[in-house]
This record gives sequence, structure tokens and C-alpha cells, in this order.
Amino acid sequence: MPKHEHVSISVIRRLPRYYRFLGDLMKLGFSRISSQELSQRMGLTASQIRQDLNCFGGFGQQGYGYNVDMLHSELGSIMGTNMSYPVIIVGAGNIGRALAMNINFGATGFRLSAIFDNSPSVIGTTISGLTVMDVSELENYCRENRPKVAVLTIPRAAAPSVVSSLVDLGVKGFWNFSHYDFSVKYKEKGIIVENVHLGDSLMTLCYLIKSAGEE
Repeated sequence: MPKHEHVSISVIRRLPRYYRFLGDLMKLGFSRISSQELSQRMGLTASQIRQDLNCFGGFGQQGYGYNVDMLHSELGSIMGTNMSYPVIIVGAGNIGRALAMNINFGATGFRLSAIFDNSPSVIGTTISGLTVMDVSELENYCRENRPKVAVLTIPRAAAPSVVSSLVDLGVKGFWNFSHYDFSVKYKEKGIIVENVHLGDSLMTLCYLIKSAGEE
């Protein structure tokens, strides 16, 4: 797929939502849909949808709309859902375990290959078919298997040293739940970081409820 270097991050963050809605439409038996109808279902304007999709080529036809199956497939290819990048989870606590058991990595372009932790009570247990490995084995594993991405579900205090080691070992992307934001520090090395702050999302909800006049 060609690179789309000038597409804004706000557009990129809307792509998974388009992909999900189109998948739901396919399950409902839709073969085509107009930008106007899609906008009503998604709470966006038809103009916004057309502008977003035009960043990646012309998918719709005037008077016909969008072929739902084709657009779903095209957006999947653009996002790389067929790539199967190897990913590891570092931290098999509540969040790490929940992600391993409930996220369909294979449907989002990844392949969960290993899970690590430093707790004796967790090491050796099985999560989603994978035996949790001692974090002391992390370096050898990375040298032998070259994972592309690491999911960090470890305490913030432990994150700097773990991140530094993983970057040196060739990990290029991080799905980061640790609350240690290292995206700027490693930007020059081409490291991609997707920070997840669950508390931020909850505070956003609180603000929206407060703004709506709820006491």
C-alpha cells in the first residue's frame, strides 16, 4: 500500500470506527450505503466522511454511494489488518491478562506471541494459550524472535528501563498503558507510541456529564 504521509492523525483515528461500522453493516446485509446514511448512523457529517475517505482515494460513486464490502476491505488494507505483526505483552496483571484474553489481535494486524511478568505467582501460568515467561527471558526472546510491538501494562516506575531495553532490542511500536509517556524521547529513533490513559477517558466522560447540566 502507498504511504499517506500527509493524512492528519484525526483522520487516521477515525478509520477504525469506519471499519467497525462497515463490518456491522455487512452483518446486517447491506451491500451499499450513501455518505448521508452513513453519517446519520455514525453521528458525523456526510462532508466529513467524504473528506476523510478521499484522503485515501475515491471509493464512492455518485448516485450509488459506497460498496460496503469493498470499502471495508480497502480500509482494512490501508490500516494493515492483514499484516500479523508479532506483539508481546509485558505485564500479566489485571490489564495485561484482560487484553490477552479479550482483544482479537489477529483481526487488528497483530499476532500475540509471548507474555512476560516478574511475579512468581504468575510466571508459568497460561493465558490465551501462552505460558507466561519470566521477564528475565525478555532479552533472549526478543533477540531470537524479533517482536515488532510491545504492549506495556507495567507500573510507571518500571517502564523507563523496560522501554530502553526493548528499543535497543529492536521493538518499533508500543501500546502503552504504563502512564510513562516516552513518545517524544524516542521519536528521533522512529519509535511509534500509542498511549492509553483510561483515567483521561473517564475524566472526559465526567466533563461531558457535568456540561450537560447533571448534578
